Amino acid sequence: MSGNPAVVMRLVASAYSVAEKAGAIVRKVLHSGELGIVEKVQHQITFMTNIYLHLLHRQEPMICRLSSPSLERSCPKEYEALKEEELVVWVDPLDGTKEYTEGLLDNVTVLIGIAYGGRAIAGVINQPFYNYQLGSGATLGRTIWGVLGLGAFGFQLQEVPADKRIVTTTRSHSNKTVTDCVNAMEPHDIIRVGGAGNKIIQLIEGKASAYVFASPGCKKWDTCGPEAILHAVGGKLTDMFGNPYHYNAEIKHMNSAGVLATLRNHDYYVSRVPQSVLQALKSD
Repeated sequence: MSGNPAVVMRLVASAYSVAEKAGAIVRKVLHSGELGIVEKVQHQITFMTNIYLHLLHRQEPMICRLSSPSLERSCPKEYEALKEEELVVWVDPLDGTKEYTEGLLDNVTVLIGIAYGGRAIAGVINQPFYNYQLGSGATLGRTIWGVLGLGAFGFQLQEVPADKRIVTTTRSHSNKTVTDCVNAMEPHDIIRVGGAGNKIIQLIEGKASAYVFASPGCKKWDTCGPEAILHAVGGKLTDMFGNPYHYNAEIKHMNSAGVLATLRNHDYYVSRVPQSVLQALKSD
C-alpha cells in the first residue's frame, strides 16, 4: 500500500477505528449500570454521535493508523480520485436501542456508511457484544467492513440453502402490512430480531435469505453502511418496490417505502410483495 492512501480508504479506516471506539463506549455504558431510563440512552447516543462526527471530520492521524484493515488493501480504481467534499457519511451510533435496553445484546450494532453520488459505497458494522453469550473468557466485539469493488471483511460469508426461504424481520415494530408482506414470501421460517445492521448480518452469515420490512421505520443511517457491505458481496437492498435508496446529503432521512434486502434472488422477493402492501407504502 502506498504511503498516501486514497481519501475514501482513509475515511473507511477512520470509520473502522471510530466504530471500534464506539463499541467500547456502548459496552462501558452497559457495564456501568447507568442504563436506567430511556433519557440516559438518548443522551448517550447524542454524545457518541458528536464524538464520531468530530473524529471523522478531523481525520486525526491516530485514527488513520496504518494498522487499520482498510489501509492494507488497494482502493478500487473508480474511487481513487474522490475528494472529501464528495463523500457523505451516515452514522447510527446505537442501532437496536430498544434491544440494548432489554439486554438483547446480539441485536446491537454501531453503523457507519459512506456514500458517493447518492450511492452507498462503503460501510462499517461494529457488534459491541459479539460473543457475549460464550462467557467471561470470550473476546467481546467484532467489526465488519466493506467497500464496493473490493469486498467485505470480518466475517465468513455463508448462504441459506437454495431450497429454503428464511425471512428476518422486525421484532418490535410490526403491523398488519409488515405481517402480510412477510407471509406473502411463503417463508419456511421467520426470524424476528432487532436492528437493521443485525438483520443484514443475518443475511451474509447464512441465517436468513431475505430481510423484509414493509414499513417506513428505517432511516438512511440504518441502511447506508449495511447496504454497502451487502452489495460488496453481491447482495441487494432496495425499497419494497425494488427501487434503490439514495444517500445524498440533502435526501430525506426516512426510508418511506420499507426495506427489502437479499443476498440472492432479489427479484423473486420483489415479485412476492402484495399490491395491498405497495398501496400502503409511498414509493421514493
